[in-house]
Amino acid sequence: MKILSNTFLFKRITILVSFVIVTLILWNTFTIFQKFKYEERIRMEILGEAQKELSNANLNSNIALPDKIITTNKSIPLILVDDKGEIIYANNLDSIKSLNPKYLQKQLAIMKVQNQPIEIIYNGKNKQFIYYKNSDLLNKLTYYPLALILILILFLGVIYLFFSSNKAAETNKLWTGMAKETAHQIGTPLSSLLGWIAILKMEKVDETYIHEIEKDVHRLNTIANRFSKIGSTPELKKENIVEITKQAFDYLESRSSKQIAFSFYSSDNNIYTKVNEELFGWVIENLIKNAIDAMLRKGELILTIENTPKKAKITVSDTGKGIPKKLFKQIFKPGFTTKKRGWGLGLSLSKRIVEDYHNGKIFVKKSELGKGTSFQILLDKI
Repeated sequence: MKILSNTFLFKRITILVSFVIVTLILWNTFTIFQKFKYEERIRMEILGEAQKELSNANLNSNIALPDKIITTNKSIPLILVDDKGEIIYANNLDSIKSLNPKYLQKQLAIMKVQNQPIEIIYNGKNKQFIYYKNSDLLNKLTYYPLALILILILFLGVIYLFFSSNKAAETNKLWTGMAKETAHQIGTPLSSLLGWIAILKMEKVDETYIHEIEKDVHRLNTIANRFSKIGSTPELKKENIVEITKQAFDYLESRSSKQIAFSFYSSDNNIYTKVNEELFGWVIENLIKNAIDAMLRKGELILTIENTPKKAKITVSDTGKGIPKKLFKQIFKPGFTTKKRGWGLGLSLSKRIVEDYHNGKIFVKKSELGKGTSFQILLDKI
């Protein structure tokens, strides 16, 4: 609980710090933007005064300074118009496009939106107006906070992935430890049961009873072996997938409600793939048990195996309540369950066994609410 509390506190602090950083970035950028915008306005006003000096100049006037002020403006695009709105000249715009009057009018419209014009009065009555756009530097500055925020998001994303991977690793370690401990705990009574079976045989108890007990003991031994393999890389062997699947199918059919009609079909009797028999049998059992629960122990369950040129396709279909399409991927996540009782591990374990250990694929082939669901497994043939 203390670890969870510390993790939650860390997340809250991270979010708060991130919010403060983003706020400071935006405020700082806004302040700089306004400062640059004000300085550009001052430059345009000085340029307007220089233009006024040139307009009022005579042959004896010294125009070196106003001319220098005008000619040294290389960064701020501007358009000079007369009092009738006619364009006199443009500066710092595309020289080729500026030959097109439509282009100039379009740029003038943009300038009217961005900034108030600089008014020039000369000879006491004549007027001209300088319209201007934000410089490239000012335009780039508007994207500066977005870049910083993006960097911050990426940084937080890396932190999130780091903690998520650590959490996933800890979770996997926990489940692996629990699985191996379960296998160890099962082993003790299992050995005892084998001894009791030997005693029953010596007492000449009905062989039918002993045979059924031996089947269940073998089943317990299989379960223990399955749990012991969780967390380690299982050994894959060339096996007949039809035979392995049929064994798991028959075992559950004999121990399930008689109100469920079980059907098994295979396009071939022998289809070979590289599998671990115990783990793959576990997958088939999980799918069949889920189908039984979905049908509330009454309906039809069909298992089919299709032999294709490259793949073995195993499909488990039921006539249960179905799965909403939006949950097709969620049902394979650890802990997800729609049952009142259950840990939500069956399908997640099945996915791990099929995809991580056997390089196969497991997915919901189709599902209709109120009509049933079909799960399919794809394995490479050999």
